[in-house]
Amino acid sequence: MAASRDPGASGPRWLGDDQLAAWRGFMKLAQRLPAALEAQLQRDSKLSFIEYYVLAHLSDQPGRRMRMSELAVLANTELSRLSHLVGRLEKRGFVCREPDPHNGRYTQAILTDAGHAYLADAAPGHVGQVLDLFADALTPAELRTLQRISGKVLARVERAQGETTRGHGGSRSAKDVRD
Repeated sequence: MAASRDPGASGPRWLGDDQLAAWRGFMKLAQRLPAALEAQLQRDSKLSFIEYYVLAHLSDQPGRRMRMSELAVLANTELSRLSHLVGRLEKRGFVCREPDPHNGRYTQAILTDAGHAYLADAAPGHVGQVLDLFADALTPAELRTLQRISGKVLARVERAQGETTRGHGGSRSAKDVRD
């Protein structure tokens, strides 16, 4: 809801016209860009966006392996949801799970050679779509500005999430979560 703001007035805060226009544009982008990327991945590679994201994160790790709890944090999903997702990827031969050799209380997800090869085949189409829909639409200066803006907003989000978590029994990190 847009309304003019009187800095001296008490009561609820409202978005100004420019703020509302920016917010609505951002929310439309936040909804439509992932949907367009998901559609391309599904069409060309039979992968969901989060499946691709998980495979890509694993491919970047030493030994192409990572604790499930840490992978859940990176993928911004709950451990139980990630476990189901990894189960689907296991059935396709893309991922396997093993106890962590350093601490058997943890489970590691491991990108298989078949999963790595499948990801390597899927990546050019996905990256092409990211370039076409996102990076090529912006100048280098706009990309740097967007990176700065994203960092500023994400820092506030993370700070607010930390305050929310601390208000419910303390801050927890990925290392605190057992899988």
